[in-house]
Amino acid sequence: MKWLPTVFALLLCLAGPALATAPLTPVSLLDLRRYQGVWYEIANYPNRFQKMCVAGTTATYTIQPDGNVEVLNRCRKSDGTWAAARGAARVPGGPGSARLQVRFAPAWLSWLSVVWAPYWVFDIDRDYTLAAVGEPSREYLWILSRTPTVDPARYQALLERIRAAGYDVTRLSPTPQP
Repeated sequence: MKWLPTVFALLLCLAGPALATAPLTPVSLLDLRRYQGVWYEIANYPNRFQKMCVAGTTATYTIQPDGNVEVLNRCRKSDGTWAAARGAARVPGGPGSARLQVRFAPAWLSWLSVVWAPYWVFDIDRDYTLAAVGEPSREYLWILSRTPTVDPARYQALLERIRAAGYDVTRLSPTPQP
């Protein structure tokens, strides 16, 4: 019986991380008409596909006649030139769902599920001017704004909500904007 508290403490330590991180929950309703347009990247988790980007990263979303969304990501590279990636997003959850899927592979490969990546808007303000985007594993994170800079108080409040959603905000890397 003396070992019971030790075993219990060990189990809590092992289960702690799993208990602390609930599944990521996207916003309950995303109005794509309001979401479309240009967003400036304010910060992100560094990732391999944006490695060449040093500043000025933007994402432009345009609703297409079929209800899908054209995605255009741009950024400035270290040599001063611009890089661009054109892709598509779809809303498999139906209208209003914030659980989108994006692909940057050629359209002829769109039938392969592996080319589609989760893109979940899990925080957005009422004015659709500041948003946090991630995916269920929390490996990727982007903070987006309609303007190149964000009021520090609003940014700190967003960071607290992102932390509460289970993300490690210390991994965020700010994105310089001109």
